[in-house]
Amino acid sequence: MEDRTMLRVLHLGDLDVALPLGAALAAWLLAAGAWRTALRWGACFGAAVVLVGGSKIAHLGWGTDFSMLEFKAISGHATLVGALYPFAAWMLLLRQGQGQIAARVGLALGLLLGLIVAALLVVTGEHTAAEAFSGWLLGAAASLLGAAWSDDLERARLLPAIWWSLPVLAVGAWLMEFAHVGYWMILVALALSGNSHPYPWDAC
Repeated sequence: MEDRTMLRVLHLGDLDVALPLGAALAAWLLAAGAWRTALRWGACFGAAVVLVGGSKIAHLGWGTDFSMLEFKAISGHATLVGALYPFAAWMLLLRQGQGQIAARVGLALGLLLGLIVAALLVVTGEHTAAEAFSGWLLGAAASLLGAAWSDDLERARLLPAIWWSLPVLAVGAWLMEFAHVGYWMILVALALSGNSHPYPWDAC
């Protein structure tokens, strides 16, 4: 039971879960009229994803490994959980009229969820502490910046606009079934490094 619960929590950071949810959240904000918040948080979220991908490509192509820190690449799961769920909690609680205090509590609980995911990644052996907690810090920075730059959120009309997020979520989930992100990262790493084989890393 505990193992299944841990796996369910870790699945929150899966690419095929978090990326469609992130795209749907940005579409929802755009449709609701909070376009500045959508673009700012979306840029932070996207930058975090690119940094994670770049660190993984660097390891696959060149074998980057900071052995003193036991660090190969940033954890994608920890980053995605930290970048998505805290900001989503902030957005929903702030816009539903719960006030700044409730929104900050939701943001803090979302960050705590990210911290729990980072710890579980270490416990299960998926990542080292340096990889997991660097991912959490990166994701947390994306959420915190998104919350700090959400000045037009209080005027957004979220409820009527939610329907625009559903097709984005459905299409995003469908596309992720064919994305094979790990395969493409290996191809990019080999093309850039000129190596014939990637450096191994099971958790990558």
